[in-house]
Amino acid sequence: NSNVDNKAFGAMFTYAFGGHALGVGYQSMSGDTGYAYINGTDPFLVNYVQIGDFANKDETSWQARYDFNFASVGIPGLTFMTRYLTGDNIDLGAGKADGKEWERNTDIAYVFQDGVLKNLGVKWRNATLRSTNFGNDVDENRLIVSYTLPLL
Repeated sequence: NSNVDNKAFGAMFTYAFGGHALGVGYQSMSGDTGYAYINGTDPFLVNYVQIGDFANKDETSWQARYDFNFASVGIPGLTFMTRYLTGDNIDLGAGKADGKEWERNTDIAYVFQDGVLKNLGVKWRNATLRSTNFGNDVDENRLIVSYTLPLL
């Protein structure tokens, strides 16, 4: 028998037009505990993002997301994404006020389309996380370099 008791519900809806994409996500946790992780794995949760997972006990969270692919205006390989998430109703225990949190993520990425750097990608990722009544505030930047090797 386990003391883990959590149900996760999530949905993400995206509408794409031209180089734009607008998305709205919803995630809800219920049960006696927050979301349980198996050591070393990443879950599939709609609002599992750069810093936070929005998977605390009884947490309800929303996400608003915008993507733009600059290929639609003649700059192939350049992409942009920004999203904002907010979560509340976090059960912090008896006698404690509910917790709240929000996170903002922004990515800008470029993949070289030709020449000696073809398929080399560079992405700058920025995130800000703020919480009320629990946790730490976090500001984070990541620089990600990737290379796609075509096998066929």
